[in-house]
Amino acid sequence: MKTDTFPKVVLITGGSSGIGKSIGELLKDKGFKVYGTSRNPSKNTNNTFPIIALDVTNNDTIQAAITKIIKAEGRIDILINNAGIGITGPLEETPDSEIKKAFDTNYFGPLNVIKAVLPFMRKQGGGLIINITSIAGYMGLPYRGIYSATKGALEITTEAFRMELKEFNIKMTNVAPGDFATNIAAGRYHAPVLEDSPYKKAYKNTLELMNKHVDEGKDPMVMARVIYKIIQKDNPRGHYRVGDLLQKFSVVLKRILPDKIYEKILLKHYKL
Repeated sequence: MKTDTFPKVVLITGGSSGIGKSIGELLKDKGFKVYGTSRNPSKNTNNTFPIIALDVTNNDTIQAAITKIIKAEGRIDILINNAGIGITGPLEETPDSEIKKAFDTNYFGPLNVIKAVLPFMRKQGGGLIINITSIAGYMGLPYRGIYSATKGALEITTEAFRMELKEFNIKMTNVAPGDFATNIAAGRYHAPVLEDSPYKKAYKNTLELMNKHVDEGKDPMVMARVIYKIIQKDNPRGHYRVGDLLQKFSVVLKRILPDKIYEKILLKHYKL
């Protein structure tokens, strides 16, 4: 998305903390006009760029936020769909209401933000949409099945969107991070470890392992630098993966190994 016109206007959902905040800070330093979003902007007073109200599960707030930016700037050049929630638990024991909430936030939310910005991008002659997904979206992970499903759905939808939007000069890509040191674990829905659950021991051990991975994850600024590089490209690829070598290689293994062998590797990794 190279151009001689600056500053580009960037909208980052979930821009008040973690990966979204790091992306916003880097892009602001690079000369972009950045707007982040949060469900409760009044709680975010330490950001270096404006945070406006937007709840991706509420279409009225999506429309209001985009209208506010268009009124102030006249355009939105780059949308970064970063807002999302984590969810863990045995599939059998995860409440339907929490499954729906995860899909509303991680899939339908980004989809509705995309739909809201597309008319403006078409009118202005182009734009770039970056969907932050997850390496977990490439595979069904034990006790993270719903999270994997929400991110995988967004990955696949992006592939279709790219072809539908080609004639309008609107680019779209997925960036799938591995484990990063953010507060996602604190905000994640955890199905309770039930004393009488047949999954009690396995789920408890897997949950501890997942939280350890996040605590030891990479600096979110690594993601921010990748996003900046992608923005500089004229034609971004459909998929990018960011994480340690093993996490990225796991996607390659999924593609080349027989299903049963790959499943055994995951079972061993999660000590199941």
